[in-house]
This record gives sequence, C-alpha cells and structure tokens, in this order.
Amino acid sequence: MAYSFLCRRAEIIQAIRTFFISREYLEVDTPIRLPCLIPEAHIEPEESSGWFLQTSPEMCMKRLLAAGHNKIFQICRCFRRKERGSRHLPEFTMLEWYRAGIDYADLMAECADLLRFVADKVDSPAQSVAALLLQAEPEYLTVLRAFALYAPVSADRALAEDSFDEILVRYVEPNLGKGRPTFLYDYPAGLGSLARLKNEDNSVAERFELYVDGLELANGFSELTDVGEQRQRFVKERAIIEGQGRKPGPMPDRFLADLGELQSAAGIALGVDRLVMLLCGARCIDEVVAFTPETL
Repeated sequence: MAYSFLCRRAEIIQAIRTFFISREYLEVDTPIRLPCLIPEAHIEPEESSGWFLQTSPEMCMKRLLAAGHNKIFQICRCFRRKERGSRHLPEFTMLEWYRAGIDYADLMAECADLLRFVADKVDSPAQSVAALLLQAEPEYLTVLRAFALYAPVSADRALAEDSFDEILVRYVEPNLGKGRPTFLYDYPAGLGSLARLKNEDNSVAERFELYVDGLELANGFSELTDVGEQRQRFVKERAIIEGQGRKPGPMPDRFLADLGELQSAAGIALGVDRLVMLLCGARCIDEVVAFTPETL
C-alpha cells in the first residue's frame, strides 16, 4: 500500500470511531474464534483447530445487544474462504453497529449520516465520490423496482430460476449508486437472512444494501427476534450447506437463547476496505490494505 493510502485509511477509521462515540455508542471487542457460527450457505468459514474464525461479529454483538447494551459498534477482522478478487479479500475489515429501538429505515438514515461525516473529515483524492457522499441525497429503490428497471427478468422469476444473485450482480448492481448513494431495500422474504418480515407485506424482508458508484458497501436490516422462525431459517440454511457437501457446524443455540431477550433493533455491516477504496479512488482492494495474502 502506498504511504498516502495508509495514512488515509487511518484517517477514515478514526473518523468512523469519532462518529459513533459522538453519538454515544459503546465500542465493543468480541472474540474472533468461535465454536459455532450463524449458518450461511453463501459464505464458507475458515476453521481454526476445530472452531471457526468469525465471518462477522454479528452473533456476539447481538448477544450483547440482548444483554442490554443498546448502542454498540465494532471495527474488526473477519475471515471468509474462497473470497478473492478486485473487491474481495479472505481476511478483511468490517464495521458493524447495532441499536435497540430502531428499524431499518432509521438505520439507513444513520448510515447516510456516517458517510457524510467521514467524507467531510477525510481529505479525499476521489473528489467526485466525496462530493457524492457529502451533497447528494440518497436514492431509495426497492428490489422489485430495481429489477424492473435494469434486469431482463423480474425478481420473482430470477428467484424461481435460482439466478437472483447472478442477475443482481450482472445487470442491477452496475446501475446503483451512480450520482448518489443507493439504498436497495425490501428484499424477497427468502433472502431475509436474519431480517424480520414486513408486517404489512410478508413477501419481503426489512433488509437493505447500500451501493456507492456501483460498489456494494453495506448490508443491514431490522432484526428478526422470533426465536422459532430464526431456528427454522437456520435449519433450512444448514440443509443447503449439507447439500453443498459441507458440514454446517453446531447449531448456535446460545445465540438463539439470547435472541429471545432481544426487543426491536436494527444492525448493519459495512466493508471498511471498500469504503477506503471509494475515498482513495482505488480500483482494486489490494491498493488499500497493508498486505495482501500473496505478499505474506
């Protein structure tokens, strides 16, 4: 990494901390090596002596949230196998924050505030991106509408044909976040992950992703707090993992037990390396980390 990028990365991380501390969030530090993880078929974890390196701090942070720590954030290292490319690293830096008593709409607004704050605090060489984050009002686009605008088939058909992710990446994502940040929201219920379904429309989940200049930056949602429903989703996800020829690992029973104590809340994960890419005007994630796996 060039020295200028290294300095700017430090400035960005410091600005993130300043933002959350100014809003009275508690910075937490949770274990990265765990006996079980949230089962996610599209993510392959890294094993560590029979346990797992975290793919996200989500599980532990939600347990803290359930214990009464109502506003928390963390900047930490996460690990995912078979993720390597111009925008992906097998070890990367994640920002996650959770807050009780809000929903995904509140979280989208806070996320937009964070981007504006960081862009204002950092001397960015990518002036067009910095201006976009500082001045442009975000676009709010439902998944169904985005597919209608940019995809060759509807979101429902893409789901039925098991091509949703492929079409999203190929046709929809390149059009998002152009001229202003885009919040892509209201994902189909089957892609809800740990998000609750909308009361007025159970066909969609209160989940969103944030895009800036065609780059996916964050994923957030109103938290599902129904233990029975969450367990059923985990069972289905574990079955998919087994169908892939992988072992899903133990069921996260302690997480599920604590989930029953959680009231309404929302949480989000944001890729710090990708944010640094945007504000540094870098075209490859390799440019904004101190070391890549190939240099170790």
